[in-house]
Amino acid sequence: MLSRRLWPLSPFFAKPVARGIVSKVKDSFINPQITQHLDFMEAELGKSPWFAGEDFTAADIQLSFPLEAAATRAGLDASRPKLMAFLDRIHTRPAYQKALERGGKYELLS
Repeated sequence: MLSRRLWPLSPFFAKPVARGIVSKVKDSFINPQITQHLDFMEAELGKSPWFAGEDFTAADIQLSFPLEAAATRAGLDASRPKLMAFLDRIHTRPAYQKALERGGKYELLS
């Protein structure tokens, strides 16, 4: 994503350099951080069905969006079954369904 935003601003000869820098940053910092955070959240959901315990709370609402983004853009998949089950539980909640009816479906850009 970052590299696509930089390319139009870069002269053609600088684009390979920008791609290399972005790739190095993603491989050495961003992707390991995403993995670490998703692993932590997966482990937390192993303790209880919701992030703050046995009951659904605002914490779950707050974490639902970054997890939706991770499922679209950051590799969250079936290899983390507790996080995927969490998203399924969020999606089946009546309040979530009602919000979609009122606001319309949304899509995260990939």
